Amino acid sequence: MSLWEAILGIAGMAVITMVTRAFFMIPDKEIPMPDWLRDGLRYAPLAALAAVIVPEIVMTQGELIETWKDARLFAAATATGYFFWKRGILGTIVSGTVVMLALRIGLGW
Repeated sequence: MSLWEAILGIAGMAVITMVTRAFFMIPDKEIPMPDWLRDGLRYAPLAALAAVIVPEIVMTQGELIETWKDARLFAAATATGYFFWKRGILGTIVSGTVVMLALRIGLGW
């Protein structure tokens, strides 16, 4: 790959990024959409997050885990429980990390 191809590729990606991020700010008025679509779009961030996180918790190297002795399962359950109990992001991260480290370092999972 030549230098000019790399520069053209980077510039193209920058333009595409700017257009996609500014797409909803370009129109002067709100884009009309049906209520069912507006309601569905409320769940898009949650669906995207679940699509990224769940495979990381239940899979290893592209296959489902075969044992319950996986620190990720207990760490995710602890973090979820903490979040529903206290509704705090920092505590959720800390509690999940503590359980994960305790099981991985302490028990060798």
